[in-house]
Amino acid sequence: MALDTGPRRVAVVGAGMVGLSTAWFLQEHGADVTVFDRDDVAAGASWGNAGWLTPGLATPLPEPAVLSYGVRAVLSPSSPVYVPPSASPRLLRFLAGFAAHSTAAKWRRAMESLVPINGRALPSFDALVEGGVKAETREAGSFIAAYRTAEERRVLQEEIEHIRAAGQKLEYDVLGGDEARALEPALSGEIGAAIVLRGQRFVDPGRFVHALADSVRDRGGKIRPGEPVRDVRDEAGGAAVRTAGSDYEPFDAVVIASGVWLNGLARRFGVRALVQAGRGYSFSVPVDRVPDGPVYFPSQRVACTPLGDRLRVAGMMEFRRPEAPLDPRRIRAIVEAVRPLLRGADLDARRDEWVGSRPCTRDGLPLIGATRSPHVFAAGGHGMWGITLGPATGRLLAEQIVTGERPPELAPFSPLR
Repeated sequence: MALDTGPRRVAVVGAGMVGLSTAWFLQEHGADVTVFDRDDVAAGASWGNAGWLTPGLATPLPEPAVLSYGVRAVLSPSSPVYVPPSASPRLLRFLAGFAAHSTAAKWRRAMESLVPINGRALPSFDALVEGGVKAETREAGSFIAAYRTAEERRVLQEEIEHIRAAGQKLEYDVLGGDEARALEPALSGEIGAAIVLRGQRFVDPGRFVHALADSVRDRGGKIRPGEPVRDVRDEAGGAAVRTAGSDYEPFDAVVIASGVWLNGLARRFGVRALVQAGRGYSFSVPVDRVPDGPVYFPSQRVACTPLGDRLRVAGMMEFRRPEAPLDPRRIRAIVEAVRPLLRGADLDARRDEWVGSRPCTRDGLPLIGATRSPHVFAAGGHGMWGITLGPATGRLLAEQIVTGERPPELAPFSPLR
């Protein structure tokens, strides 16, 4: 590990993929890190998500297709995008901004902003593994987006072409239903069209984040689970954090990477962008044959990932309070959406039913970088791409913290925008 100038003692608030990646790369620069979490390592959105490492698909969440959902659709618990009828004024304000950014022109600009950091995604995972994180990223033997009809498939084909036009590399092949089943027998006879994506990977996200935490500890870092940070404040030459029942603890710098709770700590430092919980659900099921790679049903917004001898099935976007209990109607909606499309999956033998809150922003871009305080930094708001972009975020932000220079890849993501 190099010994750089810059902050020596750094607190990181949040022990998910983004926070721990930032801590790990800060250690590469010689920093002494302490990671706080309100719950535990990977206890939030990092645990039960699909685990895709798909920089080719890391696109802005506000997109023109969102505008096609009617009010009746988003109020239905079975809808892929769900808004509860009792939405708060804050949520309504977020949704209004989200809709305003769901235009083709704004999506294109946001996509162009993501391309440079997307290019750093897989090399940053490689740096973690080569640096001693005892986990693996798996090459997707096949990564299939499956549809009932070629007409449905056209939506993703057009999106891929827009992604490529923005400068993102993404290779794919177009298949018919029989070709798709020959490649992935888990697809049912209802699948009539597919797209195979090349060069993508996946991980067991909970396992990877725990291995990352172990590496941070092995390199001398401290991780303090069950210690929610109640406040962050500026102090002479640094910043300080206060946890429940304790006095302020001084550090040279603080990184706020607390996911959907980022606003509570970062607002006083000029971070006004709303971060809203976009909750996703998942569970795992036994399958006759574990697929060679992820299977995606875009029309149903359901993602399936092979993890060990089971298949994780994940999906939905539910704009709701992060602490709201799991809604079993959402699990049933995923089951019924995917039941006709998967062959050999016992969807009634579900385990690990889970809901987690993705931190979403109105413009679909993360908040990464300096705040109004020279000692306080933010890292969050990645929406569905916190796993894919977490290590790249941590690598680039650590560089900014220790050098005082913002990497060009982070320019579009100022937390003060």
